[in-house]
Amino acid sequence: MAWRGCCCSSLGHLNEDNARFLLLAALIILYMLCGAAVFSAIELPTEREAKEKWEERFVNFSQRHNLSRAELQDFLREYQEASVAGIRVDDIRPRWDFTGAFYFVGTVVSTIGFGMTTPATVGGKIFLIFYGLIGCAGTILFFNLFLERLITVIAYIMKSCHERQLRRKGVLPHDSRRGSGNSEVDSLAGWKPSVYYVMLILCVASLIISCCASAMYTPIEGWSYFDSLYFCFVAFSTIGFGDLVSSQNAKYESQGLYRFGNFVFILMGVCCIYSLFNVISIVIKQSINWVLKKMDCRCCPRCQRKLFRSRRNVVMPGNVRSRRNISIETDGVNESDTDGRRLSGEMISMKDFLASNKVSLAIMQKQLSETANGYPRQLNSSSKHNGFSGGVGALAIMNNRLAETSVDR
Repeated sequence: MAWRGCCCSSLGHLNEDNARFLLLAALIILYMLCGAAVFSAIELPTEREAKEKWEERFVNFSQRHNLSRAELQDFLREYQEASVAGIRVDDIRPRWDFTGAFYFVGTVVSTIGFGMTTPATVGGKIFLIFYGLIGCAGTILFFNLFLERLITVIAYIMKSCHERQLRRKGVLPHDSRRGSGNSEVDSLAGWKPSVYYVMLILCVASLIISCCASAMYTPIEGWSYFDSLYFCFVAFSTIGFGDLVSSQNAKYESQGLYRFGNFVFILMGVCCIYSLFNVISIVIKQSINWVLKKMDCRCCPRCQRKLFRSRRNVVMPGNVRSRRNISIETDGVNESDTDGRRLSGEMISMKDFLASNKVSLAIMQKQLSETANGYPRQLNSSSKHNGFSGGVGALAIMNNRLAETSVDR
């Protein structure tokens, strides 16, 4: 009971956005701790074994060739420096000819960053900073626009299949049109696909691309099929460890065709995995909203009233606010009890001061966004918030395009 009271009192001072943010941050930290424990348990014995074998070979080599330990270590350090510059024992493609440089800038702007090629000069490092700043921003914009069109196409196809299924069942007339007055037709006009179906489609598409790309990498690069699948995920998700990198040998059979196929597969894979990650983020956000709702239900009624007054993203039916707040959507400043204290000469609290500044900042951000778009955003005054409105980037693109992010829910 004491813990419950503590929970209620702490949640009472948080609005829903802050509570969602803090809960997500805590879950990510917990997820990272669990991942670190699993990887440490799996990989640490192998690392120790490899270190023991290397130490044994190092001692044997130095004794066989009558070299001191310091001399051999200096030689290995020089090789590490040469490796950073692109020098390898095996015959590999040039790193900084035009095709190699094009492969490098592709890993930069896509944020993959394999690490097998890095600039060694001061001028190259300075140019990379400014080049990557613009290139990464432009590529993220391209991924977002690709996501917008992909969601639109998937929604159109799923809606067409849904209409055909309803016609086969006889629920929907064959000559149905919008605005015909039929309740089924009117409800179908606002139909949106579920995020779970979109996630399933993107999973299947990403798996097909990865399997096809792995079938190409296995015979050409000499990797196992599992290693090829591993490379596809690391590359497509832009993790880019660099332990496996495609198209690095000096010569291939059908080299031009292979490099073109490698470019196409990486481009398609990155776009699909990026879209899949953003759709999965909606599912995660739904789960967080469900957890917050369960935590709200466990609070006492008194704390529920406090929490309700601090929430700004949810409109609860059957409750009418007794005061008027500052509206971010309409850019209007309405009456509140804070204004009354100002008129009476009473000092406002720090909480009210920070809240008013927060709203002013949100209004400024909204106006800047409308200025960048070239027109003010038309809003429906009766629209409802469900925790997905007002998103940024990919979340804003998918807002109101899926059933779970629609304001009509």
